[in-house]
Amino acid sequence: MNQEQFKKILTDEGFQDLVIVEREADGYLDMHTHPFEAKALILEGSVVLQVDDETLSFKVGDVFHLGYAKPHTERYGPSGVKYLVGRKAEA
Repeated sequence: MNQEQFKKILTDEGFQDLVIVEREADGYLDMHTHPFEAKALILEGSVVLQVDDETLSFKVGDVFHLGYAKPHTERYGPSGVKYLVGRKAEA
């Protein structure tokens, strides 16, 4: 899936705030939440999310989805990560 296809999906699903996020190589964010729902397409690098008791790995071309205020950690790969993300406030 390319960026334009993903943007259309996000728009069709009501995600209005679309941004590119870049994170540093081997970076890490402790347990946290976001005040929005997020759906993202990995453009470069990789990320590992810890959500509940699950470890989820994503690489280029993968899509991840986090519900509103869902607690999680983030760990970025050796090349960091770059992703296109849509954000949607709680309905």
